[in-house]
Amino acid sequence: QVQLVESGGGLVRPGGSLRLSCVASGTLIYIWDMGWFRQAPGKQRELVASITRTNRTMYSDSVRGRFTISKDIPKNTVYLQMSSLEFEDTAVYYCNATYLSTSHWGRGTQVTVAS
Repeated sequence: QVQLVESGGGLVRPGGSLRLSCVASGTLIYIWDMGWFRQAPGKQRELVASITRTNRTMYSDSVRGRFTISKDIPKNTVYLQMSSLEFEDTAVYYCNATYLSTSHWGRGTQVTVAS
């Protein structure tokens, strides 16, 4: 079965950087549109960044210019490089793979931005 496992979260100070990884198993990421979502306490889950099967990328307004999504096909891994982190970036970050009506989620990794 398809599994997505996120890692790389942690505690970071404002202005710092983190790189999240999402390793897929049971499938090959190049057949999916891949995305990173986040959910902060008391808020709805929101799309942060996505990369399509044809490598078109999209970013939410809140992270554009600070976050970069990429994928490594041989490693079957999607990354989210996060820079200039802000308090408002604190959330659980989830990896998602979608194709047509089929969608898979990872369990998430916590990112906390605090001084």
